[in-house]
Formats: sequence, structure tokens, C-alpha cells
Amino acid sequence: MAVSYKKLFHLMIDKGITNAELMEKGGFSANIITRLKRDHYVALDSIEKICYALDCGVDDILEFIPEEKGH
Repeated sequence: MAVSYKKLFHLMIDKGITNAELMEKGGFSANIITRLKRDHYVALDSIEKICYALDCGVDDILEFIPEEKGH
């Protein structure tokens, strides 16, 4: 299964939080933001920091996308 972080970026817009503010609140590097934007794997501890910084749950920032059969 693939992961999409589109919900995270919509939540950040709704809360008026920039990438820089999220990095500062969460205590992680710009590399994590880049990985999120590309829907790449992000370690669970980073997901936890993001949820804590945004006061939200995991299901508020990511969703699993089933991969198409035969690919």
C-alpha cells in the first residue's frame, strides 16, 4: 500500500501553519517535509511529532492508498 500525506498539507493550510513552523514545533528537519511532499516513507516517530505539533491524530494527516493490481 502507498501512503498519501495530502491530508496533512490540507490541515496545515486550515490551521495556517507553514512548513517552517511545523518543523520548529515538531523538532525535525526539512528532509522530513520533502519526504512528506513526495509521499515517501516517514518514520513513525516523525509522524508522532507531527501529530503532537498539530494536536491531531494519525488519520488526520495520512491515508493509505491501495495499489492497483497488476503493477
